[in-house]
Amino acid sequence: MNRDVEVAIELAVSAGKKILEIYDSKFEISLKEDKSPLTDADKAANRIIVEGLKKEFPDHAVLSEEMQDDLSRLESEYCWLVDPLDGTKEFINKNGEFTVNIALVKDGHPKIGVVYIPVTDELFFAKQGMGAFHRKKCVDQTISTSKRTSNLTILVSRSHRSEAVDRLIEQNRDKIGDVKEAGSSLKGCLIAKGDADVYYRFGPTREWDTAAMHCIVEEAGGIVNQIDDTRLIYNKRNTLNEKGFYVINRIENKLI
Repeated sequence: MNRDVEVAIELAVSAGKKILEIYDSKFEISLKEDKSPLTDADKAANRIIVEGLKKEFPDHAVLSEEMQDDLSRLESEYCWLVDPLDGTKEFINKNGEFTVNIALVKDGHPKIGVVYIPVTDELFFAKQGMGAFHRKKCVDQTISTSKRTSNLTILVSRSHRSEAVDRLIEQNRDKIGDVKEAGSSLKGCLIAKGDADVYYRFGPTREWDTAAMHCIVEEAGGIVNQIDDTRLIYNKRNTLNEKGFYVINRIENKLI
């Protein structure tokens, strides 16, 4: 395994273990400017990951949800995108569906993706051209998206479900067999693993929300695009993904 992948995995797991320590304690919750919640776990995980990346890759830029954006990253060939605790609402609600997301981007595209699920000690990771993998109990297995084109399992966000998604489900009842809720970037990983088939997000997200699972899904054979079918681009000046996006196992299952 390449050193860059190894470092990303080590830091994700280390951050995840720190998150679990705080998860099982009484933690502080505050609100950021956009009214989204922030906990001690977000800050502690961010510190572990960002310091580790800067030490190992001093020439690479880092963009994290929980740090001041340094636009000098736009001049860097490589940029790490970090969401130290994706699914803070899930963390606060103690449902276990939160993840640590780390991705390496070059030329606007994710080249490495690592998603760690602290509560179940599961890891999803991928590197462009090398495939996607799921690690559980220290065993790595290659994963791939399902081949289903009917009786589809569609995922909906546990915290961000919208009327647009409900309409989409209603309009495609003939194709959909099951609707499941899930939190954070776990949704993309479930599609990469073949456990689900379709996920649509119509609302805005940030680059660090999608980059890691984007790489994993594509290396598993799936498709990630913006709602208008254009490609998600990373390390932009404006980090907002304004158009929404979809994740599907096969092109035949594009629902709109």
